[in-house]
Amino acid sequence: MRFLWTDRFTKLWRWVLLALRWHGREDVRLDDADTPGAPPDGSAVVEVAFTGICGTDLHEYRHGPNMIRLDPHPLTGARPPIVMGHEFSGRVVAMSRPWPGVSEGSRVAIDPCLACGECAWCLRGDYHICARGGSIGLASDGALARYVTVPLRSLCPVPDEVSDEWAALAEPLAVGLHAATRAGVRAGDSVLVLGAGPIGLAAILGARASGASAVFVSEPVGARHGAAMAAGATDVFDPTSADVRREVFLRTGRLGPRIAIDATGRPEVVDLGIRSLQRGGTIAVAGITDSILNTDLRQIVLYERTICGSLGYNFDIPRVLGLMAAGRLDPSCLLTDTRPLTDAVDTFAELAAGGHNHLKILLRPEEN
Repeated sequence: MRFLWTDRFTKLWRWVLLALRWHGREDVRLDDADTPGAPPDGSAVVEVAFTGICGTDLHEYRHGPNMIRLDPHPLTGARPPIVMGHEFSGRVVAMSRPWPGVSEGSRVAIDPCLACGECAWCLRGDYHICARGGSIGLASDGALARYVTVPLRSLCPVPDEVSDEWAALAEPLAVGLHAATRAGVRAGDSVLVLGAGPIGLAAILGARASGASAVFVSEPVGARHGAAMAAGATDVFDPTSADVRREVFLRTGRLGPRIAIDATGRPEVVDLGIRSLQRGGTIAVAGITDSILNTDLRQIVLYERTICGSLGYNFDIPRVLGLMAAGRLDPSCLLTDTRPLTDAVDTFAELAAGGHNHLKILLRPEEN
């Protein structure tokens, strides 16, 4: 076993290590970071290749703390300032002990869920809804840095066919695939995706990879329509100028879609999805807000429609990597820019101000 003070790192002192830390609302800073030491038992140190900025990160920037806690996190004990970043790829540089399928030097994507492994949900395999759970980059230091320490069980080997950039997109893509799975998308299904931001695009890709024969999209931002079509949408409608429910109804044999996936969390949009479903259809709600849904319960009961929540992913990141390696999932439509980590503060401000021209920006550490 080699630790970080061996030959590979003898020149580390020449670098200035930086990390983007959340200090408070609209207060993220590029701070000096320490050189990592030997990983604690059950963990590994990963040298980061690329890290994506998530809508959750932007919500913490604009409105936090939300998932970041000011008091010590019950699982990790972490509290601000905290290094952000939970969508990332990299290379393992140190391991506390062997782990199946991974060794030092392995390229990996990361499942950032932190779980206790002891609660009823963890014991049944639903680690993503752990009673004390959290996420790397929110409940422990994340990957907007050169190095990050992660649990061994978070390591997902990256196939040779998948680039580091694509591997860094595996986490948001897993959100979309998990939503398609929760909704029960199967071969031949018609699907309505509400919203074509990064998670909406991931839902389109996930629905197509699950066998959907038609995917209709509702998205008011015209700049995102092209990306939705590139992801595999059959048609894209602007809900401010089109009757989405009617348009999809007419294109599905006057039945409506069997599946809807909401990627917005907006009550009026979720309600549109419910009313658009065919009898016996299912809507998976993957968008997260603190809004309250008011809907006509007759739309659910009289047509035996199902509403389910969809949170994150549950063993879905390895599935995404496999689909990319097999050529069944191409995430190119998501990626709009790569930038150095030194641009992180300005990039957060840009995206928080609107940034509709961007979908997913990846940040990469650089030597300084």
